[in-house]
Amino acid sequence: MPTQSHGRPPTGIREVAQLAGVSIGTVSNVLNKPEVVAERTRKRVLAAIERLNFVPNRGAADLRSGRSRMIGLVVPDITNPFFAEVARGAVDAAGESNVAVVLCNSDQDPAKEDRYLDVLEEHRVAGVVINPVGAIPARLADLRDRGSKVVCVHRSVKTSDYCSVAVDDVRGGRLATDHLLGLGARTIALVNGPVSLRPCADRRLGARQAVKAAGLPAGALVEVRQAAMTIKGGIEAAEHLLAGSRLPDAVFCTNDLLAVGVTRRLTQAGLAVPGDVAIAGYDDIDLAAEATIPLTSVGQPKYGLGHRATQLVLTEIAEPSGHRHERVAFHPQLAVRESSLR
Repeated sequence: MPTQSHGRPPTGIREVAQLAGVSIGTVSNVLNKPEVVAERTRKRVLAAIERLNFVPNRGAADLRSGRSRMIGLVVPDITNPFFAEVARGAVDAAGESNVAVVLCNSDQDPAKEDRYLDVLEEHRVAGVVINPVGAIPARLADLRDRGSKVVCVHRSVKTSDYCSVAVDDVRGGRLATDHLLGLGARTIALVNGPVSLRPCADRRLGARQAVKAAGLPAGALVEVRQAAMTIKGGIEAAEHLLAGSRLPDAVFCTNDLLAVGVTRRLTQAGLAVPGDVAIAGYDDIDLAAEATIPLTSVGQPKYGLGHRATQLVLTEIAEPSGHRHERVAFHPQLAVRESSLR
C-alpha cells in the first residue's frame, strides 16, 4: 500500500515577521502598502520572504477585502482568431499588474453570456471586460452597482455608463466598399453576420454609405446574412450567390473567416478571384495574409483592443473614486492584397 508523504506546513506571515524582527502588521504593509514602510525595513522583510520562500495567501486577503485579484473576460467566439488576439492582449495587460483573467466564451448566446456574468459576480471578480453578444446586458449594471468595474471592448458605449474600447466599424465598412467600387464594381454582395451584433450593423452602414456616395442605387448592395461568421458560413453564402441569376462584381465580407469561405467556394466553382469577383474581408487575422489567395482585409488592432480595455478596467479598480469613464476609438486600416488586385 502506498504511503502518504507529509511535507512541512507552508510558511506563514508570522514566521516572516519573526525572521525579519518586525510585527505581522509591518509584513502585511510590505505586501499590500509598501509605500508606507521605511525602505530599510521593507528590504529586511523582502529578504525574509525570499529566504523562507513565502507565498502570500491572496485568497485570505481577497476574503478580507471582499474582492479578488481576478477579472473576467467575456467574448462571443474564442475560436475566431480575432478574439484569441483580443484575449492575448487582455491577459498580457492583466499579467503586468499580477491579476488573473477568467476567460468566458459566450458562443454568441445571450443566455450563456448571462450565466457567465452570474458566475463572475458570485466569485466577486474585481472587474469585467466584455464584448456583448447583442445589446448591452442589463446585468452589467448589477455588476457595476455591486462593486465590479466594467469595460466594454469592441463596442462603443456612453461614457456616462462604462469605459469602452472600439474600432470605428462604420469607417471600416466604408473603406472596404470604397476600395471595391474603385476597382469598377457596380454590384457588391455584402456577406454579413447577425445585425444584432453592433460591428455587423456598423460595417453594413459603412458599406451603404459608400454605395450612396458613389451615386449607385441602394440595390447595388445585396446582403447575404449568415448566423455563423465562420468559414462554413462563407461557403454557404457563396452557394447562395452561385444560385443567383447573376454574380456580383465584388464581395465584401464582414469578417475574414466568411471571406475565406466565400473565396474557397467560388474558386472551386471555377471562378477567378479577383478576375471574376473581387473579395475583401474584415479583421485582418493572420489567415488573411496566409490564404492561398491572400485576402484584402480591413485591419483593426486586435491585441490592442484587449490590452487597452484591460488597462482601463485595472485603472478603475485601482482608483475608483476619481475615475472618469473613457471612450477609446481606434481607426481601421485597409490592407490590399491579391483577392482584390486588378
